[in-house]
Amino acid sequence: MSEYKNGVICGSSTLQTGKGLFVTLRALLDNSKIGDLLVLHGVITPAQLRSALDEHRASAIPLGQILIQNKILSRRTLLFTLLRQRMLRFMAGGLLFVMSLGGFAKKSFADIADIPAKVSLASTASFGAPSAYPALFGSDEKRSENLTAFTKWSDMFARFDRTLKQDSSQDVIAKMKRDIEGFSGLSLPDMAEKVNRLMNKQKYIVDSKNWGKSDYWATPVEFLTRGGDCEDYAIAKYVALRALGVVEERMRIAIVHDNVKNIPHAILIVYTGDGALVLDNQNPDVLSADSLRTRYRPIFSINRQAWWLHSAPESTLIASAK
Repeated sequence: MSEYKNGVICGSSTLQTGKGLFVTLRALLDNSKIGDLLVLHGVITPAQLRSALDEHRASAIPLGQILIQNKILSRRTLLFTLLRQRMLRFMAGGLLFVMSLGGFAKKSFADIADIPAKVSLASTASFGAPSAYPALFGSDEKRSENLTAFTKWSDMFARFDRTLKQDSSQDVIAKMKRDIEGFSGLSLPDMAEKVNRLMNKQKYIVDSKNWGKSDYWATPVEFLTRGGDCEDYAIAKYVALRALGVVEERMRIAIVHDNVKNIPHAILIVYTGDGALVLDNQNPDVLSADSLRTRYRPIFSINRQAWWLHSAPESTLIASAK
């Protein structure tokens, strides 16, 4: 099984965001299950939780309702615990946002050049910025333009820029352009579908075997040459769509928790006129984000211009107490 350390795993690779930032965030934000919260805060014992979970699995009655019915706790206590976690989430998000405005890095903002534009096949006027951004998987989100903590992301762009100047990379880039040029002129959903299927043909290989490192964000040239893991698929799709004229305001790499496999995962989000689409190396088809609300819980998302911290909306926490 893969481990989670200093950030996010995909297979066996980790995303490290610098200065232990997300280690602290995960401790504050990731305890979202009712039972875990109640044990964490000393409201119920682990034994009481195990007994209630057994009853929950047998009856499908919500866990909170079972705890109240069995007089293990009151509705008021349950709601108070959830609201307290909501406040912790808010405080953690606020702290992170303040830190992102300066004070923990020498530079205020990361300066990431528009390297994907160097392989562009079309004008970015093809698809302008979206008029609205629907809540990703129903989450609340906070935006920051400070990307200095995301060194894996910025380093990948720097290496990509250097790679594009090397003669050995020209054949790989030329082939990618030939492969995607037929997608030009399609609608954005159709274009996303084509790019998703094309990049998903690449070999999946974990970073420890591919690069001898626990985590390595590959450039599209490296990915198309050697294969990669989930964030490498997402990056290659991001660059391919950018080359086809999709503006970066319509795209984000999203780090999510896969509730089915119980591991973090990386996907590409594309915002269309009909909502957000998910481009996923685990699925040949492009699906709407709304259809995957129970599958994926967003942690953060990022593009070349900004990043977003995601958290559960307050209404979700209150409803879970009913």
